[in-house]
Amino acid sequence: MWEGRFIKAVKQGKWEYAARNRGIEAAVIVAITDADEIVLVEQHRVPLGRPCLELPAGLIGDQTANEPLAEAASRELEEETGYRAGSIEPLGTFFSSPGMVSEGFTLVRARDLVKVSDGGGDADEDIVVHVVPRGEIAAFVAAKRREGLAIDVKLLLLLADSLLADGAP
Repeated sequence: MWEGRFIKAVKQGKWEYAARNRGIEAAVIVAITDADEIVLVEQHRVPLGRPCLELPAGLIGDQTANEPLAEAASRELEEETGYRAGSIEPLGTFFSSPGMVSEGFTLVRARDLVKVSDGGGDADEDIVVHVVPRGEIAAFVAAKRREGLAIDVKLLLLLADSLLADGAP
């Protein structure tokens, strides 16, 4: 139906959905410091028209064909957050909106982090890095929501216990 540089609109029978071009995939990174803090990023998202709080993430194979997952995840983590990972562990592939997009992402855990720069993304990005103690994630997300930030669905991974607890809002 339509094709751009990174995505295309596909029609298959009565279904219409968005797909990635050129075999590009995505990596989403749960980066955990030695102090049991989670590294989050905040960046403006054009489709939402506002900033969004997210786990660090990036595309695999958008610059180099057949780029290995661990290499792409490490590159994106350092570019976005300024942290270099000593280890990257794949946790599985997931699909965030399978009725609308075919794209999935591979979730990885990054450990043994070393701060090597300020991060902030590339020249086209203006990423704010947040390092939040794991026990304070729910309160931090709630505060960001009150500020008007969008909250990426992948943060449910970090919020599950608080959302499923008795008396949760």
